[in-house]
Amino acid sequence: MGKTTNTTRAQESTNAIERLYITMRHLFNRGFYKPTGVSGESLKSALLQLRPEIYGSVGEEKAELSGLIYVLERLPEGIEQCRFINLTSDEGYGRSHFDPIIPPKRRRNCYRIDEEQMNIEITRGRSDIYDILTHLTFLFIESEKISKRVLIEDTDKTIRDWVKLEAFVKKDELTQAEREVAVIHTANILGRSFLEIMAVHERFATKEHPERFLEIIYWLGKLAIEEEVTGEKRVITFSALLRERLGHHIHGERWADIIKETLRKNGLLERPIHIISANMHSVMNSLFARNTLLKDLPTGETRFPEDETLKIYENLSSSLNQELRDKVTEVAKKNGMIAINDFSGTNIDVQLFDTAKMGDDVCCYDLPKDMPHAEKPVIFVMDYAFGEQAYETVDELLRPYKEGDKKEVFLNVASISIMGKAGILDGGKGDLMIPSAHIFEGTADNYPFKNELCAEDFKGHGLKVFEGTMVTVLGTSLQNKDILKFFQQSTWNVIGLEMEGVHYQKAIQSASKIRKSIREDVKVRYAYYASDNPLVTGSTLASGGLGTTGVKPTYLITDKILKQIFNS
Repeated sequence: MGKTTNTTRAQESTNAIERLYITMRHLFNRGFYKPTGVSGESLKSALLQLRPEIYGSVGEEKAELSGLIYVLERLPEGIEQCRFINLTSDEGYGRSHFDPIIPPKRRRNCYRIDEEQMNIEITRGRSDIYDILTHLTFLFIESEKISKRVLIEDTDKTIRDWVKLEAFVKKDELTQAEREVAVIHTANILGRSFLEIMAVHERFATKEHPERFLEIIYWLGKLAIEEEVTGEKRVITFSALLRERLGHHIHGERWADIIKETLRKNGLLERPIHIISANMHSVMNSLFARNTLLKDLPTGETRFPEDETLKIYENLSSSLNQELRDKVTEVAKKNGMIAINDFSGTNIDVQLFDTAKMGDDVCCYDLPKDMPHAEKPVIFVMDYAFGEQAYETVDELLRPYKEGDKKEVFLNVASISIMGKAGILDGGKGDLMIPSAHIFEGTADNYPFKNELCAEDFKGHGLKVFEGTMVTVLGTSLQNKDILKFFQQSTWNVIGLEMEGVHYQKAIQSASKIRKSIREDVKVRYAYYASDNPLVTGSTLASGGLGTTGVKPTYLITDKILKQIFNS
């Protein structure tokens, strides 16, 4: 008898991720699936085997509340009421009478076609599809839990708690006393405490929909019950146009063409271009905020102390200080900033900063005084891409510009800097990660590079700094503790995980080393700050945002990138 080989949890989890992605791609090619059909059950079983950290107690009988909040912030409002969910390409709904529904934590246009159907526009590639399907699978698991708890076995009748919840949901308005009674019944249905449900209820409540959480639970349960009792199935479909267009860089090409045309019109095509992937405020604020707001200092002071500078950035990050932000934006526009709002469907806005047009004492960084105009850098800031979209957009951007029958113009790209949020494996929110290589989860693909930034650049600022390998995951919602521990403890020396690194580096390497469309010695900078630690319970992405914790690392990384650009 041979020895029995036992697989580790990390290996089982890797297999589950592989099954999830193979199934998703198969369903996409097929064009539709039913959550309770064979393919839908395959997705559910793989997700339950994987048990991602972000979905907490998804595998248990009780409802998972943090995961539910996380998912619903990334899906359109009202999706729990829809039996038919259709994933489409950009097919012109924006020109119809439908108002787009945009989820608070994911910029994608969604359209409620009727009472039963929600259309979700996919313009950011496969990562967007994987993200949505994983979240929907979680919702279907949770809705089935509700159905199993409220349906009386071998009948089509429901328990008293469900009957009471239904009655409260159908009322136009609830008093506080009625609301609390409804929450008690909901807590019994979900297997959670009254206090837990009350806290989530308050989180979801809005002025227009004060009982939104009760309605969400009711509709999740209602559709699952009807599926069980009447056979009315929910269906996910992929439009023919989406299946035809995906992978052809249609949106990325349109995006890159608009940008290159703007560079040409402003005479910037042949100037040194420094690309930064970041948010739409930190570079602009770092360039102009301190000098713009000097007049707000007490008389006699000519500069901000270091700790005061951080307070300025925190104030600018607050939604209450729109007037302050407008002041900085106005100065930026008068001193060489060109804003390009996205109309291509990529949801990636762009800012161009022409350093040759920055007035004396306006910019907070100085170029060498004898630098010729033709060598003055153009700083190109692009908003964050999403997963595989990073390859599509940067690959298209780095191609030569061709206008009609004229000769191709190769972009003079001097550096590419990627700043972003990532999960950290040893440390906490706000700590820094400086990668030396990216590896692609689920494959042996690896992308080592020379990073112009190093851990030493960030020492002495009160933040922990880690240097090593970053793993590019297929989706944040598939974070799994066992796989991450393997990456951390093995010779891969992984310090964190994110979704775009491999895709950015793949585009940069193909353009600089193979296609030769940009210089071979293009400088590359990567730096990330921690948004969560998936290895620590209660510190995953589902635990909430960074708040002001993210301000210090964001501006510290931005400052180091800009100093290198201005001194290069």
